[in-house]
Amino acid sequence: MGTVIMHSVVSVDGFIADRNDDVGPLHEWYFSGDVPVSEPADGDFDHSGTGSAFRVSRASADYLRSMWASIGVIVLGRRLFDQVNGWEGRPPAGEQLVVVSHRPKPEGWHPEASCHFATGVEAAIARARELAGPQAIAVNAGDVGGQILEAGLVDEVAMDVVPVVFGSGRRFFGGIGGQHRLDGPHLVIPGERVLHLKYAVRR
Repeated sequence: MGTVIMHSVVSVDGFIADRNDDVGPLHEWYFSGDVPVSEPADGDFDHSGTGSAFRVSRASADYLRSMWASIGVIVLGRRLFDQVNGWEGRPPAGEQLVVVSHRPKPEGWHPEASCHFATGVEAAIARARELAGPQAIAVNAGDVGGQILEAGLVDEVAMDVVPVVFGSGRRFFGGIGGQHRLDGPHLVIPGERVLHLKYAVRR
């Protein structure tokens, strides 16, 4: 089975968006370097909506390419799905989505896309495992990510830490209640305006 990785870009005080759901400066590092990050099959990534491919530091480019290549499925909540409209059926990594939601897929939404809906986090991860095979499963941080961690289904926590303080907003771990111990970090990569970290979840 592939590794389940809870991941997001995050402020140094632990927020993935501000109180208005705006990521603000969290994604500026994607355009702070000299190395374009490209997808071999389809050309340049453009997650920004600006028409500009990512240009990051060499260290970040090597990390992102390896990370994205390892992912088979992204698991996310309905809130993010609606915000980005499911990336129009073309996820930023991997080829398949599993959405945790009690509402069904929007009627007629990108029928060509491999997008699956599950009503709970356990069912979502089970479906993602079926789809991903040996590849990794990326779980978006936030409320759904926190629920999946609390359910004991996360293997690693990956953070792209940006030097900004939000003070309030949407927390990386959502509304998680219990204490969870992590090992490591087993990966520490300083990039330009970002620090990439990975921790194993202690069982």
